[in-house]
Amino acid sequence: MADPTNNPRSAQGHANRLDWFLKARFGMFIHWGLYALLGQGEWAMNRQRIPLDEYLPLADQFKAENYRPREWAKLARQAGMKYMVLTSKHHEGFCLWDSKICKFNAVNSAAKRDLLAEYVEAVRAEGLKVGLYYSLGDWRHPDWFAGWQGDDAARERFMDWTHDIVRELMSNYGQIDILWYDLPQNYTPMQWRSVELNAMVRQLQPQILINNRAYTTEDFATPEQHLTAIPVNRPWEICMTLNDNWGYCPADLNYKTPREVALTLATASAGGGNLLLNVGPDGTGRIPEESQKILQSVGQWLKRNAQAVYPGPRFTISFNQWGPTTIDGFNMYLHLKTYQNKITIGGLIPQVRRASILSTGQELTIQRRPTQTILTGLPERSPDEVLTVIHLELDGPPDQDIGRIIGGADFFPVLPA
Repeated sequence: MADPTNNPRSAQGHANRLDWFLKARFGMFIHWGLYALLGQGEWAMNRQRIPLDEYLPLADQFKAENYRPREWAKLARQAGMKYMVLTSKHHEGFCLWDSKICKFNAVNSAAKRDLLAEYVEAVRAEGLKVGLYYSLGDWRHPDWFAGWQGDDAARERFMDWTHDIVRELMSNYGQIDILWYDLPQNYTPMQWRSVELNAMVRQLQPQILINNRAYTTEDFATPEQHLTAIPVNRPWEICMTLNDNWGYCPADLNYKTPREVALTLATASAGGGNLLLNVGPDGTGRIPEESQKILQSVGQWLKRNAQAVYPGPRFTISFNQWGPTTIDGFNMYLHLKTYQNKITIGGLIPQVRRASILSTGQELTIQRRPTQTILTGLPERSPDEVLTVIHLELDGPPDQDIGRIIGGADFFPVLPA
């Protein structure tokens, strides 16, 4: 009898496929294409209504002279990331690989190289998982526009073309760990033939994970740019920009600080999800220096605080005043969004055996009251420039009772009926 755990379509096989993703917590998203030459973000072609006869010649300028994907992958690994996702084709329609189906590609550009092949090799060499983004939409393709304007023949041609090019993408680069769809707008799931499309992908790539942006639920959800409504009933990943643009935009200096990134990562981990954080390399292939500095700083923080972010069942304590809380077994980690040298935890049921600052190991004083656990002895100033994390070792599974306050009846007596 065949081993069901080796069948990726079985329940156990599905769990095995997801195992690495559920432990990853942190990944690098990379938006890179011809739009990087313009430095106006990834939607410049559409938002500025650039005519095709002006936009397509950008391929003749796309030399990718500073494209060194091994440096990208090393930066991702040093930042504590476990996987990478690159825009193999964004909405502009330019393919970074040697496509035989779409001639608008990197080999036919000034780069004259299969840039995707180099990326896949580099990511694997650094021990990271390989993800490919693919935009279902295509501003350059005449049948994409004509099809959703009502031309049924054009629509069918475009759908056939889409299935063929995705098949090509999934066939020529060895194992691909993630397929990240985007822009399925203007057509229905039936018109995309999404179920058929993904069945073909899984036939070619049995271990692959697929996101939910082809109008099917697949393996994981992808909230974008916000953490206000975390889906808790299935695997998920928030994708977020490091500044305000996905594609290269040197005028956009609104970068998130290392502290903001660390807090977002901790919040995602507390909800059992991942953070896919985006960088936008310039037109030559170089990741902006500011992006590199931020990621390196986050990576240094993670070296000291990794156990507060990486694997383990996670959930957030219901009410707190300090920031995200992550749980791993009988260990609780408090990420101090607002640093304070006295911390009061209300309603914590298990006893705290030991409390310490995670990055330094400094032990804290623990005081237990009927409905409070009070921690003191923290330094006057935060010992970590990015984010201080408190490690609590408990004598049982974390639980919290915030439904009552001792002595409350003295202040709020029961009134007669």
